[in-house]
Amino acid sequence: MIQNIEPHVYRNEYVPEPPKEDSVILYYEGRKILVKLEDQEISFLTFKEAAVCYPDIYEDYTYLFSIDGQGYYLTDGIDPADFPGFELKDNQYFREARPKYRQFAAVTGWQLYRWYQSRKFCGHCGQPMVHDDKERMMRCPDCGMMEFPKICPAVIIAVTHGNKILMSKYAGREYKKYALLAGFNETGESIEETVRREVMEEVGLKVKNLRYYKSQPWSFTDTLLMGFFCELDGEDGITLDTDELAMAEWFEREQMPVEAEDLSLTNEMMMAFKHGKM
Repeated sequence: MIQNIEPHVYRNEYVPEPPKEDSVILYYEGRKILVKLEDQEISFLTFKEAAVCYPDIYEDYTYLFSIDGQGYYLTDGIDPADFPGFELKDNQYFREARPKYRQFAAVTGWQLYRWYQSRKFCGHCGQPMVHDDKERMMRCPDCGMMEFPKICPAVIIAVTHGNKILMSKYAGREYKKYALLAGFNETGESIEETVRREVMEEVGLKVKNLRYYKSQPWSFTDTLLMGFFCELDGEDGITLDTDELAMAEWFEREQMPVEAEDLSLTNEMMMAFKHGKM
């Protein structure tokens, strides 16, 4: 999955120390990030490279995280045209970008970039927010309101029925491949209740024997995904929620139209069932 970048080591402790020459700049414009592509691998701008055009680049930054001890930072106020060989790539490109640890850095940084962009003003009193000195938190100096990074709990659900699994396609989304049922946790419900509710809402089925599989951070949507396998409880006739899904269909294990990739929890769960591991 996208977060499995071993042997590289990701550290997300908030340590806002000044950047070094080899520290990495993650520069975003909306859905796009500035990268250089060489021999089918991506790299990012460093502070040393940026300082050639912007000598004061070391004075305005936001610390994000480190990988293998190298710091990654947000900056703004630069012009991508000043850096030949670099280009802005849409975030969907990072579903396949390599090397994997830089793919992970780009997507994780984009989640934090969007959070910082949306937390410039206090939601309680409207005053400008400031960075906290000790935590990754935006604080209102006027009323004391504190804002931490947004993480939304959600479930990925593999509904099985003997040798069959329920696969679906989303309605109205860029992603057109087969997926499993999924949905966000709502206020006041447990994760297990989320599984049962989402299956009933999306395909009109009851499920039983819920088994937790594993979790995944999914920065494309600010989400912490939790994967569950469960069994059909009752009739297998599907009542499709066409607002959420373009289709949903039962597939025999041997006929599942899916191939392995190393990005998503959804794919790992489908492949686990396809190969008889679940």
